[in-house]
Amino acid sequence: MIVGIDLGTTHSLIGHYGPDGPVLIPNALGSFLTPSVVSLDSDERLLVGQAARDRLSTQPRSVAATFKRYMGTDRSVNLGGRKFRPEELSAMVLRSLVADAEAHLGSTPTEAVISVPAYFSDSQRKATRVAGELAGLKVERLINEPTAAALAYGLQERKDESTFLVFDLGGGTFDVSILEAFDGVMQVHATAGDNYLGGEDFVEALTRDCCQSLGLRHADLDPREQMQLASRIERAKQQLSQQSEAVVAFTAGGRDLQWTIDEARFAQLVEPLMQRLRQPIERALRDARLDPSQLDEVVLVGGASRMPLVSRLVARMLGKLPLRHINPDQAIGLGAAVASGMKARNVALEEIVLTDVCPYTLGLATSRSDEQGRRSFGHFSPLIERNSTVPISRVERFFPGEDWQTELKLEIYQGENPRVANNVRLGELNLPLQRKKAAENPVDVRFTYDINGVLQVEVEVLAAGTRHELILEKSPGSMDKDEIRRRLEQLAAIKVHPRDQQPNIAAIARCERLYEEHIGAARQALQEWLTRFLAVVESQDPTLIERHRQEFSEAMDQLESQVR
Repeated sequence: MIVGIDLGTTHSLIGHYGPDGPVLIPNALGSFLTPSVVSLDSDERLLVGQAARDRLSTQPRSVAATFKRYMGTDRSVNLGGRKFRPEELSAMVLRSLVADAEAHLGSTPTEAVISVPAYFSDSQRKATRVAGELAGLKVERLINEPTAAALAYGLQERKDESTFLVFDLGGGTFDVSILEAFDGVMQVHATAGDNYLGGEDFVEALTRDCCQSLGLRHADLDPREQMQLASRIERAKQQLSQQSEAVVAFTAGGRDLQWTIDEARFAQLVEPLMQRLRQPIERALRDARLDPSQLDEVVLVGGASRMPLVSRLVARMLGKLPLRHINPDQAIGLGAAVASGMKARNVALEEIVLTDVCPYTLGLATSRSDEQGRRSFGHFSPLIERNSTVPISRVERFFPGEDWQTELKLEIYQGENPRVANNVRLGELNLPLQRKKAAENPVDVRFTYDINGVLQVEVEVLAAGTRHELILEKSPGSMDKDEIRRRLEQLAAIKVHPRDQQPNIAAIARCERLYEEHIGAARQALQEWLTRFLAVVESQDPTLIERHRQEFSEAMDQLESQVR
């Protein structure tokens, strides 16, 4: 069974393509959105999703979040006295989603189409596949998030030829893609973005200003105070999407503090972020050789696109009101579900052909000589330009830098800078050469890049009549087969709570968070509710537990609504 997964920075979703089209699958708590948060307690019990997120304010050192930003790097997170890579943390989220799908559908997913930011590099895409493998999933196909959003809107089903721009601003990443739909074909013309720009950055801008206004140093707050402040700031950001002013009340250093932010001040604070949103839009239009007036539609997706100042920016730049009738948090998940149907060759989707582009320029490190014959090194020579339609294959001829050279080192890079020092190194290949003059010793280098983001490098040494294929060394942050196997064994040793206990764990974690945030009578009530619920859980009576959990949740809902 094939499923579609939106593995997001702040939330993740899973769905499949059913008889009536794409369907999202709810988690154990009945929500389509599962927070991309992982927690591991001292007994190595794993919490994923809302239960882990609620522990951010009470036990922040045992919780990992926003780790998608570090996919494809060597960065690790300490949880429960152990170090985990971003791939492993993502695998835990994927395993939770798969368990939800299994419980809902009655069969176990074995393969997935996973969405990734269009601007994800080769190493980040490989890391996503590794996360799927660690979760027990076969991941042959990745789909760019803006392309998935277009599928969710059904733009490929339009009768007339149309060109549209998808603006995807999530919690941690930002993508823009320009696509064209015609005769059952959806072709990506250009993509651009920023892997380190999202809703979290807007929260950080508000947090900095709040601390400065109140004379606080964020670093001096203890972890619990930092998490409480982040939660209140996030709520204020959401309120500014619906009203002109928001109030942030929190406790720091034993003092009750309050800070007010209005829409005008918010716009001033995030102006540098708004400029960073402009640049990828302009680049994508340039690469596609389009004027904004040539766009038929503009689509907004990603939870952070709800901010009015973001939608106003897009409307001003592109001269049209964007589509947003699909829940922006769910659009990519729905599109990934459509893509899973395409992968499974669903009859209803047989006529759709989907093309994509290479998000980065791929090339070699070369040397060059100036007019005086002086040689300089470290230049970037592109073979496949960014936004080339894939699959694509390009071959170019190169020559050694010196006569009588007996070895040639080919270094492979991706990036947009003319100097390789500022690009990302993917690997190298050392070639033996015959002792000849440079002009008599050519090599043909072929780059082939497919729709799954796999780069193959083939080299023919013409004078020797030999061929070589590049086996890329471990990309930055990716894991080899032995390391994957070892990590799988470690993950298998983690004790995961049974599925029927997850809602109970989430309710308890939520109560602990609310207790942390409140004082006085509210705390006394929370303590009583928690004690009563824990006693019911000990009875191990599923019917009784479910009824009391519902009452427990409703009581907490009422408490939270009163403070808002």
